[in-house]
Amino acid sequence: MLGRKRRFRLDTERLVLRPPQHGDFAPWVSLRVESRAYLVPWEPSWATDHLSRRAFTNRVYWANRSVAAGTAVPLFIFRRDDEQLLGAITLDNIRRGPAQSGVLGYWTGQPYARHGYMHETIAALVHHAFDRLDLSRIEAACLPENVASRGLLERSGFKFEGVAQSYLQINGRWRTHVLYASLRHDRRGKTQIG
Repeated sequence: MLGRKRRFRLDTERLVLRPPQHGDFAPWVSLRVESRAYLVPWEPSWATDHLSRRAFTNRVYWANRSVAAGTAVPLFIFRRDDEQLLGAITLDNIRRGPAQSGVLGYWTGQPYARHGYMHETIAALVHHAFDRLDLSRIEAACLPENVASRGLLERSGFKFEGVAQSYLQINGRWRTHVLYASLRHDRRGKTQIG
């Protein structure tokens, strides 16, 4: 099939990771609505049109442009055996030149939390970022009280680096975050946090 562009995707043992497509709208809305109470404490406030078809269409276009431009890798997470949408992960703010870094963000629908899916997803995307994108550093941040996310990052090889005051607006308030990073050639050893 000459001239046909191959769509980006990553495969793991149990999962398929790929950018969102227009046909993902209904499962995405369903999962976001079902998981709303679970997600809202950890996310920026949802815009009034967050669950609209128009906003989702814009998300799909942004994802395709970002992957093509190399500025971000936004992926939906699907279980391989039944194609169930589980959540999403994005490697965003990809910086080239002397930085060679990006910022990781993710969410899992409540029914699929604590099944190891996000750990598997992070491993695949970090490997892709270091091996294929030639990044040197991947950063992530979460609320200090988000014990599950902190544990996930630590199990995924990210190390605590510090605290950022008023880092992001979460659920309508400026919130302090703990900062983590994974380095391609990490010689730091295990870090201790207070």
